[in-house]
Amino acid sequence: MAKKKLHKRTQGSTPINQSTLNQREPGLGRFLAPAAIVVMLAAAAIVFFGYGPGRNFISKEKSLTASTAPAGNTNLTNAAAGTNTADMGVAGAPIQMKVAQAVVVTEEFDFGGRVPTIAEAIQQVERSYQPDDGVGRTFAILDAYGEPTPDGKLRMSMHLSSEKPGMGFLKFKGRTFWRARIGNPGDPAAGAKNLSIFLANGAGGNHVLDGGRRSGNVLDVFLQNSQQRTRDVWPDGAEREVTFIYSACGCPVKVMVRRQGDRTVRTKETPVIFPDDPAAVTTISNLMKW
Repeated sequence: MAKKKLHKRTQGSTPINQSTLNQREPGLGRFLAPAAIVVMLAAAAIVFFGYGPGRNFISKEKSLTASTAPAGNTNLTNAAAGTNTADMGVAGAPIQMKVAQAVVVTEEFDFGGRVPTIAEAIQQVERSYQPDDGVGRTFAILDAYGEPTPDGKLRMSMHLSSEKPGMGFLKFKGRTFWRARIGNPGDPAAGAKNLSIFLANGAGGNHVLDGGRRSGNVLDVFLQNSQQRTRDVWPDGAEREVTFIYSACGCPVKVMVRRQGDRTVRTKETPVIFPDDPAAVTTISNLMKW
């Protein structure tokens, strides 16, 4: 029998909570236009940092400096692990989630042959939505990771972020393995999402990249409230953890990256980042020179 795990995450009040970014410090670490995306609308236009015609980026004063940037995984995560549930909201009542909440869904998949990569496997997981207002999606997969099992299956974890009220489903080969009720009828959808990027400083803290002073190469982006650029604090050949925040829940996605001259390369294939937001992946890839 397939093993299933679900780890609920509830929204907290860390310095980089997404609602705080949008409402209290609207210029903090932004790499997207202030009203760039409303992902819940099917016809929403996406305008990214440094890309696309008519770009109008407004740089505003930011209070969070590189020296006071959130340090370590704990401060960059605005969610805590919760309980597991056996039936994933399928056999009984659906999983209950709030809007702008995160959850990690883990499932073992039998592909009946060669075990695919995580990037290949995530494309075979069907996302289904029943939004209360009948428009768009109710959740997004932020990242995915995992490994093969001894019996030839693939154990994969998917980090989900709820975006608007309604029902959400995950299916594999026509079988529903996760079902959730998100929010209550009449609850507002999450606000616009904005991309923030943090670079580990090698000493337990993080530099905040300043989207207001943009560049086509991450190494030429200024640090927040500083005249230093990323290349000034990232030695050539050094491996660093880079954190991206682009979600309704304000949850971080972390990857290991090495600087190689005037570009950067990922040192690990997983996690697969933002599979439900390919335009964001394109923007990040262009910026990081992947």
